[in-house]
Amino acid sequence: MTRRPYRDRPILATLLGWLAFTVHDASDEIVARNEDYFPGFLARDTTVADFRDRRPMLYRAVAPFLHDSHEDVREAAAIAALLLAEHPALTGHRAHLAVHARRILDTSTNDPNRRVAWRALEAWGHHPPGPEPLSEEGQDRGPHSDGRSDLEPPF
Repeated sequence: MTRRPYRDRPILATLLGWLAFTVHDASDEIVARNEDYFPGFLARDTTVADFRDRRPMLYRAVAPFLHDSHEDVREAAAIAALLLAEHPALTGHRAHLAVHARRILDTSTNDPNRRVAWRALEAWGHHPPGPEPLSEEGQDRGPHSDGRSDLEPPF
């Protein structure tokens, strides 16, 4: 539970957030957008296709942290799990994850995380409360945007 010096946040939460950001980049929405500009982006045997195929394995690694004692770790794990649950093999976990999504909407002050939770609930037919949280920047910067470069590792 070592803390990052400039955020007073456990490294585990930071790593889970980094995973969520990576999963977001491999989500159906982003892949479809990239496929428009880069045909073959999701072709068989590409890094993105391989990563997307591994989402059930990644979910199994993230799921234990949904009940962590530290709120930052729980929220980061929930965001990663919500994004991973887009995979068809993980649809059976969505009802359980909806509880975590609602908790994020009720308690989080992080708008990108709230937007991920809201969109997951909407996509799964759970009728999220209120309007979709908006980004102050006017664009979606990913699930854990904290001002760092998208390519900068979290350590």
